[in-house]
Amino acid sequence: MQNYLEFEKPIATLEGKIRELRSAGQKDGVDIVDEIQKLEGKIRDQVEKLYKNLDPWQKTQVARHPQRPHCMDYIETLVEDFTPLAGDRLYSEDHAIIAGIGRWQGQRVAVLGHEKGSDTQGRLKHNFGMARPEGYRKAVRVMDMAERFGLPVVSLVDTAGAYPGIGAEERGQSEAIARCTDKCLQIGVPFVSVIIGEGGSGGALALATASKIMMLEHSIYTVASPEACASILWRSSEQANIAATALKVTAQDLLQLGVIDKIIAEPLGGAHRDRGTMIDDVGLAVSQELAQLATLTPQQLRDARRQKFLDMGRQGIA
Repeated sequence: MQNYLEFEKPIATLEGKIRELRSAGQKDGVDIVDEIQKLEGKIRDQVEKLYKNLDPWQKTQVARHPQRPHCMDYIETLVEDFTPLAGDRLYSEDHAIIAGIGRWQGQRVAVLGHEKGSDTQGRLKHNFGMARPEGYRKAVRVMDMAERFGLPVVSLVDTAGAYPGIGAEERGQSEAIARCTDKCLQIGVPFVSVIIGEGGSGGALALATASKIMMLEHSIYTVASPEACASILWRSSEQANIAATALKVTAQDLLQLGVIDKIIAEPLGGAHRDRGTMIDDVGLAVSQELAQLATLTPQQLRDARRQKFLDMGRQGIA
């Protein structure tokens, strides 16, 4: 069953008419093929029109769509012989961050990613993709292993942010995020990160301080959620649409600002409308970037990655 966003109501209406026609045709034996084809054409035109002109707040809604491919969807399709690695060897296992090793389209890699969960039970298990300190410490452990064995690292980022609970803060949430970010800068192996949905705050940055950062066309990457920003500035989350525009959360804005390196186009109507094609396109894009980075030495990788982040925000400064 397709979930429709608020701005997709015209599409929902047309697709509802198609369902009604099909149901009526089956009962009465009426040939409705031509009428359905006309409506499908209208739907394609409507989807193209809507998605060509999405504003930042609408892109935020698309990035959060529950039917977008999640981390495990990519892993199950693209990573052969995936072996998950659990626990931080200090406190416990955190299911919000998936970590393991496998073969990305034939190449041995270490994989990290936020998993939000696809149903109620899964969302509770994975804490909606909001990691605790043990999740980031697990990521550090896996990155250490990747460097030891010369494995490239691929991260799939999709989180509203790190978990802000009391227990997480007591166990050193900020320190864990800082060390994870620092580890990203230290490893001397190719490192490619893809923002597949929502890249929120330090919780996303801790897995996205990579050699190459790519974003899906309708994903977002931001220092704070539009709702949080609006609550701080205007004491009301109802101004989230204004905050989304001011924060420059879209892939298009961030590419222009030099924060990311590449945008991966989504199928017409968003990744949730053609999950298979989206997953395949991400697989190819990551493989291409890994092949280019493979020519660099460990020190060249470290130096280039550090310089990349030092250069951010310096455009136009004499």
